[in-house]
Amino acid sequence: MSPDVMIYNVLCLAVPFSVAILIAALGENFNQRAGVFNLGCDGIMCMGAYLGFMLPYTLKGGVMAPYGNFLGLLGAMAVGAAFGLLFALVTVTFRASQGIAGIGLQMLGWGLSGTLFRHFVGGVTGVEGIQILPIPYLSKIPFLGGVLFNHNPLAYVAFLLVPASWFLLYKTPWGLKVRAVGTHPRAADTMGIHVDRTRYQALALGGAMAGLAGAYLSLCQAKMFSDDLVAGRGFIAVALVYFGRWSPLGILGGALLFSIAQSFQLSMQVWGIKFPYEFAVMLPYVLVIVVLALARKARQLGPTDLGKPYNREMRF
Repeated sequence: MSPDVMIYNVLCLAVPFSVAILIAALGENFNQRAGVFNLGCDGIMCMGAYLGFMLPYTLKGGVMAPYGNFLGLLGAMAVGAAFGLLFALVTVTFRASQGIAGIGLQMLGWGLSGTLFRHFVGGVTGVEGIQILPIPYLSKIPFLGGVLFNHNPLAYVAFLLVPASWFLLYKTPWGLKVRAVGTHPRAADTMGIHVDRTRYQALALGGAMAGLAGAYLSLCQAKMFSDDLVAGRGFIAVALVYFGRWSPLGILGGALLFSIAQSFQLSMQVWGIKFPYEFAVMLPYVLVIVVLALARKARQLGPTDLGKPYNREMRF
């Protein structure tokens, strides 16, 4: 196989692999910009993947079957927003430790989705899911057409969310409020911004996007559901926010870098390269750890009150 074909195959796999973590990381960016980091993103993705699968599976063969995939996406976003609000209740209102609460939310989402799946479905089964939608004319462009314009509709939405997230954060009054409560919540409170309400809104939005990311895995990528479908992508999404320095464009770069490493390790196994596959599977995750270690100064660019509960009655 020629090097050009090998590179083409790796890139064609990398783009769809990046979609789930890109959507989840963009949602997590809203959380962290508001001063809250949500380690429960992985659990929310599990619930989104389950509900995204379950609705079209339940409606299969009925009069609502043509709308099953769309309802699955809406349901995944709704359950994601609900979990985000639950996390907000625990961390913003009750001021619990964000790290511990996030791990608890992750375990809740993972355990609940698996339990519900085994109860209502029982075994591995598939759904038709959302099919690939090539963009006319653009998909025929040599090399770039197959890499960029021959994917699932949700993949195109994910990449459009990058400029949309940037605009929402930097060009709207709500985005200014989010950045203010994550950086100087007391000053924002003094200016009349409701800190808790803004954080609730950011966590609901971030949760909805994490749910959508999970639905992408079950409806677009795997077209099925299993306990290990998410496979820690929620934790990678949280790390990518740090890697991308809280910038939507930087997060996009991190998501593509991780997905290229992931597609490369899969391609190595297909090509029959004599290399222990266990180490190949580790490669994307080791890459994230190395990049984060080298970018340790990036923390100074983030929200200064990230991870700190706000209490307006405490002055110091």
